[in-house]
Amino acid sequence: MSGMRLTPRSAAAAVLAVCALSLSLLSGCKKAEPRKEGEIVIGFSSRDLSAEYTAKLSEAIVAYAQTKPGVKVVMVDAQSDVQKQFSQVENFVAQKVDAIILNPCELEASTPAVDYVKKAGIPLVLVNQTTKSVGDSYIGSNDFEAGRIAMEAIAKKLNGQGGVLMLHGIMGTSAQLQREAGAREVFAKYPGLKLVDHQTASWDRAKAMALTENWIQAHKGKFSAVFAHNDEMAMGALLALERAGLKKDVYVIGIDAIAQALSAVKEGRLDATVFQDAVGQGKGSVDAAIQLAKKQPCAKETMIPFQLVTRENVTQFLK
Repeated sequence: MSGMRLTPRSAAAAVLAVCALSLSLLSGCKKAEPRKEGEIVIGFSSRDLSAEYTAKLSEAIVAYAQTKPGVKVVMVDAQSDVQKQFSQVENFVAQKVDAIILNPCELEASTPAVDYVKKAGIPLVLVNQTTKSVGDSYIGSNDFEAGRIAMEAIAKKLNGQGGVLMLHGIMGTSAQLQREAGAREVFAKYPGLKLVDHQTASWDRAKAMALTENWIQAHKGKFSAVFAHNDEMAMGALLALERAGLKKDVYVIGIDAIAQALSAVKEGRLDATVFQDAVGQGKGSVDAAIQLAKKQPCAKETMIPFQLVTRENVTQFLK
């Protein structure tokens, strides 16, 4: 998928199409497929395939697992529903999979799912997001650092002076909390930076667009930058500013480096994004799950660095 330009819906459709060729989806399945002798079966619950970054992460897990002989991934989509994800985890445990990869929906609300797997004694890898309970291994990136990188870019652009709007992800998720904390560290460093307003748009492009339109009416002339916790929201804010004829006066940055955001950076529409390595996280989570299933040594935590992407270096991220 790294070479494709996908909308969130088409990204999800593409992942599910790939999975249909080689994977069993547990949702709606009454009976697990017979297991081949010596086969390692990994259950994977994806947070929400409608989000482009999550779809890319999920496809990376599927594609990489297919390169591993004797390894089968069973993937399901939680659709950002904590209870649905818990039921999926229950199904994995009941089917006695060899390991579980969990992309948690929320920091606190997804904790019972982690505890359930741990109680069952099945190896657990958390990917991209954390919960209050830890698994056997975590593969992801430092979201605090992502928030810090984004706000440092704003501080540099504004010379440490100006108003900023911040679009939060779903409140209470580990990514939202850590990205906000990283950003606030930069605010403390630059007293001239002012947080004019901040609300959640729940990782959603349309919600971010509507919220930015409201902010334009309420705070016109009072802000010079928008920091969105992900690129979906950054693209929504960008569109609202462009339609209002204000983009030339406002610096916009997001996180994830999804395909549409990278294209917008190349075109000079979006000022910057922060690259999060979905493929690296996907491969790392599969490797960890296999190691744990085989009772081999496995790193407790693997952090993959974020990178600032601007028009000057965007070509190296475009594939």
